[in-house]
Amino acid sequence: MKNEKPTVAVVDDEEHILKTMGICLESAGFEVSLYADPEAAAAAFATKKFDLAFVDLKMAPIDGMQLLERIRRDSPPTTVTMITAHGSLDTAIEAVKRGAYYYLQKPFDFQELQLFSLKALEYHNLSWEVRSLRARVADTGSFVTRNKTMLDTLSLAEQVADSPITVLIEGESGTGKELIAQFIHDRSTRTGKPFVKVNCAALPTELLESELFGHVKGAFTGATRDRQGRFEAADGGTLFLDEIAEVSPAIQVKLLRVIQSKEFERVGDNATRRVDARIIAATNRNLKAALENGEFREDLFYRLNAVRLKALPLRERPEDIPLLVEHFTQKIAAGRTVRVEPEAMAMLRAYAWPGNVRELENAMERAVLLSRGGAVGPDLLPEELTSSLETGSAAMTLEDVEKAHIRKVLARCSDYEEAARLLGIDRSTLWRKREKYGL
Repeated sequence: MKNEKPTVAVVDDEEHILKTMGICLESAGFEVSLYADPEAAAAAFATKKFDLAFVDLKMAPIDGMQLLERIRRDSPPTTVTMITAHGSLDTAIEAVKRGAYYYLQKPFDFQELQLFSLKALEYHNLSWEVRSLRARVADTGSFVTRNKTMLDTLSLAEQVADSPITVLIEGESGTGKELIAQFIHDRSTRTGKPFVKVNCAALPTELLESELFGHVKGAFTGATRDRQGRFEAADGGTLFLDEIAEVSPAIQVKLLRVIQSKEFERVGDNATRRVDARIIAATNRNLKAALENGEFREDLFYRLNAVRLKALPLRERPEDIPLLVEHFTQKIAAGRTVRVEPEAMAMLRAYAWPGNVRELENAMERAVLLSRGGAVGPDLLPEELTSSLETGSAAMTLEDVEKAHIRKVLARCSDYEEAARLLGIDRSTLWRKREKYGL
């Protein structure tokens, strides 16, 4: 976290509300600054950075909407909640569309304000982490993670980036194997040269051979002109061979030769060509098992397996789910302010994601595009996600989902600090949830 004690500004021209909110938020662990004058508050936001702000809509000489605009300009990281009376609800909703986190409707009690502020702080901390992650994009490329194992994998990938050595990336579909390959290419001296991708499972053997090595005119029916293959297209750069386990034995022989000697012939041609392309291969299958079954050549396996990297499935890196959710939400929203409601986030965290990051991105794309009023709730999540969180014929409540997920994370962690990190919340919030659920 940025501060030991989170900071909050409360702006309201009613003194009794201001003082009551101040006492309440201080007891919740915040460092509180109170402003009865919105102009004074605006000046403070230009010099001091707050984690949270509670801003009343009806004030003078500037109102809450005007102050929101100034906060968004002078202190963009601040998470702003609007305070509204029932009659101003439409304006509060408009404020959310303009960048406010949410609104708090009067009258509210002591406990409601404390719980709301802690939820807003969780959202703020997550957003701050996403911004920090984006600031480090030069270090991790587009691979969004804070999982230690994956960060170690990226570190190893960076170490071997400048070497011509072949790399094998293993992992389930949708785990980001291509992103790791791109990460390696971008950090190598080949970065200005082509990064060429081939899905080896997408073509039958005869077409794949032509796709990889090219062909000459008349080599087969339909070959009406000479055609360059992907190896030649990748000359000087990197060739990424996805789903390498699906390649036929005949193609495996040709691949082994070009890796060893950097030589090949186009289909139907006798002229030998040379190419300098760095090979990165990927598979979602167990190549060792394919080797033992006689489906994959041993010599090719050891050539490809010079450096082996593993892309973890999303279920083994649950701490990345909130980061990825925010990353995809902001990417898909394209400038709109869209927030994911806590109940929806709890369900996203609890789901097993068999399709991994690709499935999560598809789910968020649908939810964000269908969202109204800038909010993604449980009703916008895919049916397969919500149905998987059912027990028998009765659906779990959102509290059941959160409780089960926290219990699962606590069981696999050695201390509260690690558990809080995996859950994407701070230790005090985890402690309160643990007490609430009797864990």
